[in-house]
Amino acid sequence: MRLSLAVKFNLVFLAVFVVGFASAGFAARELLRREAIDETVQNARVLMEAASAAQNYTASQVTPLLQTQLKYSFVPQSVPQFAAVETLMSLQKRLAGYSYRSTMLNPTNPRDRPSDWETDVIRHLHDKPELKEVVGLRDTPTGKDLYIARPNRIADAACMECHSVPSRAPKTLIDKYGPNNGFNWTMHDVIGADFVSVPMALPAARSDAVLRTFLASLLAVFVLLLIALNVMVHLLVTRRIRALSRAADQVSLGHLDGADFTERGRDEIASLAASFARMKTSLVEAFKMIEA
Repeated sequence: MRLSLAVKFNLVFLAVFVVGFASAGFAARELLRREAIDETVQNARVLMEAASAAQNYTASQVTPLLQTQLKYSFVPQSVPQFAAVETLMSLQKRLAGYSYRSTMLNPTNPRDRPSDWETDVIRHLHDKPELKEVVGLRDTPTGKDLYIARPNRIADAACMECHSVPSRAPKTLIDKYGPNNGFNWTMHDVIGADFVSVPMALPAARSDAVLRTFLASLLAVFVLLLIALNVMVHLLVTRRIRALSRAADQVSLGHLDGADFTERGRDEIASLAASFARMKTSLVEAFKMIEA
């Protein structure tokens, strides 16, 4: 099959574009995914710091005010983790999919008992005490969620008053939660973890939208570039070569007067046209000499 110069040029250009388009799309997709994960991790850390701030505020300013009342009835709001969970529950109502949990392997409050996947993460933190946090992805019915888990340790000896053995715990605590949960904790040991979960749906959708825009823009640039290059090839190469070809055909048929090799410019095609013109002149002179 005979292919013209323009067709060959377009085929090569298309092949280069397909490879470049696929490579750029893959690289952009991976980069945008990493950016989406980094954005989600940042959001999760902000939520974790908010929970930590609520715990510190409760421990330093709320719990001391409730000491007298705690002698008569146990107030869950005096527990920093409980206060943090309650505080962030209002945020969870506004931001669907965002969640905060402070879990314990042996919790005082049954609602703080971890799920199966949370238990696995807590045991991982327990087995590797040097870890400050764990970041991971998990599948949920609503899509992928990114979670951050930070270990819970007993660092304050005062906490052991309520969590060592039932006999040392306040009677109001036993009356509310019973003597079977939340005891035999060990100082400085990982007994649970704080979990923040953030949905990946919105950052992922945003990154996909950016990727589509980027690829559409790249495709539009390619089409414009292809059109521009084809016009340039036609005006600067193909049209001029065809003119030289027609003139050469005239010379080959003996029509020397109708052959015009005039080309303007100083590029390679103009140089070729000048060479053909000199050849035509030489042929004319040779025919004159033969006739003479």
